[in-house]
Amino acid sequence: MRKIFLSMVVGTAILFASCGGNSSKTQVSEKQEVAEKEGDVYVADVEASEVNWRATHKGGLAPRWGTLSISSGELSVTDGNVNAGDFTIDMKSLQVDAASVTEADKKASDLQNHLKNEDFFNVEKHGTATFHITQVADLDLSTVKDGVVGANKLVSGNLTLLDSTLNISFPAKIDVQDEKVAVEAKFTVNRVDWGIKFGTSELDPAEWGISRDIEVGVNFEATKQ
Repeated sequence: MRKIFLSMVVGTAILFASCGGNSSKTQVSEKQEVAEKEGDVYVADVEASEVNWRATHKGGLAPRWGTLSISSGELSVTDGNVNAGDFTIDMKSLQVDAASVTEADKKASDLQNHLKNEDFFNVEKHGTATFHITQVADLDLSTVKDGVVGANKLVSGNLTLLDSTLNISFPAKIDVQDEKVAVEAKFTVNRVDWGIKFGTSELDPAEWGISRDIEVGVNFEATKQ
């Protein structure tokens, strides 16, 4: 099973249909108090919402990418601004795009099964991941080196993967309309922070090329209730 993974890594193409370009490295800290929902409620359009992922070996070799489904979520809005919200990711929906597996001796299905087992996301035990907003602030564009085009807010929230919850902050583009809210974001996380340590041994040369970073892309749409 290890050989299956030696030419790939877990990743994300966030929160959109392929994560092109550079992504912003997230700020990570201990979990924080979740923001209280106030104002109008917008419920996730799960058909239009999606998480994408992308990962590579060190040096950018053998990229792999795919998708995850958002199963539920909602945002609250006051005075035209998102103030709180959350969404749930169905980890069992994890897909590897077959177009990212070009080697003749590799199969996307093998990688997909590996990412779902105990080495990585252990989806039978941890079937969902969650994100709960703790703060939405105006973005200081002078501090943004990359990230999604048109980013206008700095979103902070508690991301729970496996048994770990950490607070992350990243730039996002948030568009609030009368009947719809769209959130687009792109960032990079270190999977080891959440205890996903497969392929991180400094003692095994076969594992040195496996990236710890995952690019994450999020496209989240919600409609007013």
